[in-house]
Amino acid sequence: MAESDIIFLHAPSVYDFRKKAILYGPISDVIPSSPVFEMYPIGFMTISSHLEAAGFRTRIVNLAVQMLQDERFDVEKRIASLKARVFAIDLHWMPHVHGATEIAKLVKKYHPDSKVEFGGLTSSYFWEELIARPETDMVMRGDTTEKATVRMMTALRDGKDLSEVPNLVWKDGRGEVHNNEMYRCPVSLDDIYFDYGTMIKSAIRHRDIKGILPWYGWDKTPLASVFSVRGCSLNCAVCGGSCYANGKAVCRRAPAYRSPEKLAEDMEVIQSYLNSPIFIVGDLRQHSKGYAEKFLKEAKERNIKNHVVVELFDGADDEFFSKLDKTFGGGWSVEFSPDSFDEGVRNALGKGYSNASIERSVGSAFRNGCERFDLFCMTGIPFQTRESAINSVRASKGLWELVKKEDNLFIYNAPFAPFVDPGSRVFEEPEKWGYRFFARTLEEHKGLLENPSWKLVLSYETKWMDRDMIAETSYDAANELATMECECSRISEEVLKQRKERTETARMLMHRVDEIMTIQNIEERERRLWEIKEQGRELMNSTICDKNSLDWKAGSIWMNSPRILTGLIRSSFR
Repeated sequence: MAESDIIFLHAPSVYDFRKKAILYGPISDVIPSSPVFEMYPIGFMTISSHLEAAGFRTRIVNLAVQMLQDERFDVEKRIASLKARVFAIDLHWMPHVHGATEIAKLVKKYHPDSKVEFGGLTSSYFWEELIARPETDMVMRGDTTEKATVRMMTALRDGKDLSEVPNLVWKDGRGEVHNNEMYRCPVSLDDIYFDYGTMIKSAIRHRDIKGILPWYGWDKTPLASVFSVRGCSLNCAVCGGSCYANGKAVCRRAPAYRSPEKLAEDMEVIQSYLNSPIFIVGDLRQHSKGYAEKFLKEAKERNIKNHVVVELFDGADDEFFSKLDKTFGGGWSVEFSPDSFDEGVRNALGKGYSNASIERSVGSAFRNGCERFDLFCMTGIPFQTRESAINSVRASKGLWELVKKEDNLFIYNAPFAPFVDPGSRVFEEPEKWGYRFFARTLEEHKGLLENPSWKLVLSYETKWMDRDMIAETSYDAANELATMECECSRISEEVLKQRKERTETARMLMHRVDEIMTIQNIEERERRLWEIKEQGRELMNSTICDKNSLDWKAGSIWMNSPRILTGLIRSSFR
């Protein structure tokens, strides 16, 4: 097997989840990945692209996906078989802290002379704890570190000192820690390479399709992403990607945007490889109305035929939706996260638009050709009572009644789980927001992940709802949402019955875990937990909603083979 200069490893949330009696619950019901959180960050691809362009050999190995695909997949054997100067492990979102740190130990066990590097938002926030760990050699702090990583790899290749590599925290030969100066995050993303061809070439080079899959099942229903922005201009209280959190964790004081021309070019490149939906991360209007209009003009000129999914941070009107419809020949859809239909809760969270604005947006979108509109809400956010959470779900009926039955309006509600994002306003000032935390440090969060029930993993409770009430309300809200959906003839009575039975089974298992945890004998407690693990595994991916409804209509990557080959040929001339 060819040796790589750097291998990017993605760990499951908990290592080894297959050997632990964990009942995950609805913590990932509204995201593409499973509760194992097997989706790696887009930075794997962009950093790899920069390194490949600089002459380095890279590889992405998604250990979490391979563990999901094969119960017998031997993680240690795979790690031992890999060869690289550097093993880069992402700790971007906090739920990966257990798996990421345990995988780092295994890398050091089998490759004591290789460097172990961490990167991502959580790594940047908790860099002092990470670098203190014996298995950690380096932590790359900050955001948009593609060029800094190239400088790091160049210095290691040339045997030079790492002190000139910006953002890097590192240990020298004596184990002494050095914290290099943080550079200002770039204000433009135009120098960043967004090329899915890097992943495809890696898969061919290493004959390893499974290892590069962004998440389990992506090969069957692929979804590509392009980034209009890194950072954010908004300050939603619980978000680790907010303007406040970016300033706290990665020294990003303002958003950095991809130019409209480059963003359209990214989509054209994806289209050359895959006939998959393309999700545009970030509201196109966040920069300005002129930015959105310029991008849509560029996309139309490039004849983007893939289905396109846009994100809204606020309500939109007929003019905007009409322009989307005239631009994208393959159709378009919308993702919108108001978080609650209680205006008081939503405004306190930092989202200042009205329910009337949401209603106008939904109606306008479908009038102008929208194929699908997804709305997302949460349970467990600031100033939210149980009554507020249930009434928020009941408001979905009014929205469904606004549109035609054939209009694909999907409304989701899930618990805000498992952790409050480090660096967010709520994490930094919990008392102000009515929160009490069960974990503050990296190690404390890691410990929570070993609990057998999602309720016990929750890192927080609020003055309005404790852990038990958040969990119970999440299940009650799921039943209420399904009832509203049935009353609006969106699902049948039989589907309603199945959904409620599934939710009540999940609730029953949670209660059984509560009872089992009172058993003092550890061996007996563990045996009883294993007795119900299989039943919990059956609910793993769709606990309180039909997760299949999140899938976009797309051909598998195997159906895209001729296009992929053509795209690779074209890429050699770019």
